[in-house]
Amino acid sequence: MENLISLVNKLQRACTALGDHGEESALPTLWDSLPAIAVVGGQSSGKSSVLESIVGKDFLPRGSGIVTRRPLVLQLHRIDEGREYAEFMHLPRRRFTDFGAVRKEIQDETDRETGRTKQISPVPIHLSIYSPSVVNLTLIDLPGLTKVAVEGQPDSVVADIENMVRSYIEKPNSIILAISPANQDLATSDAIKISREVDPKGERTFGVLTKIDLMDKGTDAVDILEGKSYKLQFPWVGVVNRSQADINKSVDMIAARRREREYFANTPEYKHLAHRMGSEHLGKMLSKHLEQVIKSRIPGIQSLISKTIAELEAELKRLGKPIATDAGGKLYSIMEICRIFDGIYKEHLDGVRPGGEKIYNVFDNQLPAALKRLQFDKQLSMENVRKLITEADGYQPHLIAPEQGYRRLIESSLVCIRGPAEASVDAVHAILKELVHKAIKETLELKQYPTLRVEVGNAAFDSLDRMREESKKATLKLVDMECSYLTVDFFRKLPQDIEKGGNPTHSIFDRYNDSYLRRIGTTVLAYVNMVCASLRNSIPKSIVYCQVREAKRSLLDHFFTELGKKENKQLSSLLDEDPAIMERRSALAKRLELYRNAQGEIDAVAWAK
Repeated sequence: MENLISLVNKLQRACTALGDHGEESALPTLWDSLPAIAVVGGQSSGKSSVLESIVGKDFLPRGSGIVTRRPLVLQLHRIDEGREYAEFMHLPRRRFTDFGAVRKEIQDETDRETGRTKQISPVPIHLSIYSPSVVNLTLIDLPGLTKVAVEGQPDSVVADIENMVRSYIEKPNSIILAISPANQDLATSDAIKISREVDPKGERTFGVLTKIDLMDKGTDAVDILEGKSYKLQFPWVGVVNRSQADINKSVDMIAARRREREYFANTPEYKHLAHRMGSEHLGKMLSKHLEQVIKSRIPGIQSLISKTIAELEAELKRLGKPIATDAGGKLYSIMEICRIFDGIYKEHLDGVRPGGEKIYNVFDNQLPAALKRLQFDKQLSMENVRKLITEADGYQPHLIAPEQGYRRLIESSLVCIRGPAEASVDAVHAILKELVHKAIKETLELKQYPTLRVEVGNAAFDSLDRMREESKKATLKLVDMECSYLTVDFFRKLPQDIEKGGNPTHSIFDRYNDSYLRRIGTTVLAYVNMVCASLRNSIPKSIVYCQVREAKRSLLDHFFTELGKKENKQLSSLLDEDPAIMERRSALAKRLELYRNAQGEIDAVAWAK
């Protein structure tokens, strides 16, 4: 059972070391799930004296006004033998054997956090005391409740202290140790008042009555101690602390405890309650109860830790890895991010992710439709055919067939195909750029670094622009090739009837009659349609080879080449992560470390059992 309290002690120290004080934050808190005993009382209620009686040492600051200005997590460790000593978590290598020095260090550490302005702070001080005369116990000493701000304190300090105390005791895992003086009306007790607000049924509250020996003559606290005046689930405990005169005379704790036992044993009103009175009994009772509560909470804490670790790991994964400090590490990080982006981009083109199918739509629908819309009728109108045939003949009319006229008609028609060819190149270029935008959005690692995201996008667009220009050259060459060399077999298969070719005995004007010219136009149109059918298949091949294939192979090659020339400072400028994200990642990493340590500590105790 002692291991359980030691376990919680370790977890509380780890929480404080890693910034988890249980206050409201955007991070999950382990502190709030750990059972703890919070000591609550008004000023001059004897709260400090109760704690010193449980420990058996003078170690707490004393004085007028608000003395405790930060929560003090007091962890008591029972040792079998040896000299008793104290350790502060903020001074891990130093052991205090002089408890007067412990008192001074509490004051100094409070001032380091709050200054000498009597302000308060929710950041706790951790103090561990190792002694053969203590029980294993953890107590959190909270600032005393007050009704009036003293000089040097803001008016809000009264509400600030109350809010701090409430934040500790309102948690369901908190055990409340409510300190009330017997020489004041219990109805006015600050500790009972605030405890009743958060624990109306008294299920988590232990009542402690101090200054019983200072009550007016003829009065006693029997009704309170027997639970008749104010009933709690646990029995009230009365204590008799050292008086101020005893403290001034440096009366030791051993003598004070002996006198306390004698008081309850010899006072007729309290003799029947003596077995459960006194600071020694209080310490043992709290230790036993704390062990039981911790034991009952362990399964829930384990479940919470496992769930929170998974959530923290998921968020850290989403935020990405931290930035490397050296140039090599930064270059490697940038290259890795770019490779991830490049892989996602290829997945879009290969059909693993959506978007690549739009390219096929250009080839299967847009290009054929554009070719079909070409108005060859204008090029092959009767007037145009007659004009080009006549011009091609020059002063010497053709003898058999107007070959030069055919060439001019075909070339002037095929030139129209350049438009749909260029439009197909541009359409695929637009799709490839759209896929770059998609891939950038889907590359989570790029979200960390706005500048790198812009640079990668610009580099990809520049590469696509170069590929588009190369693709246009190659695609238009296909059209120009068709213009530069006609398919002879097509014309050889045409009927060579002299009537259709023209009768050389006819006059030059008969040679250009409508029927003859119409047949020429029909022949040219048939040839142009054959070429269109051929280009419909070859243009997509050229575009895929020059644009799609190259985009998959070398989209960021030029960027990588330039990247290798950059200095550390230039690489740093690319990895300009949002400071808020960096801060969040650091906080999450610390909190994850806390939860993993906690998981290991709890598992070790579980296996030991």
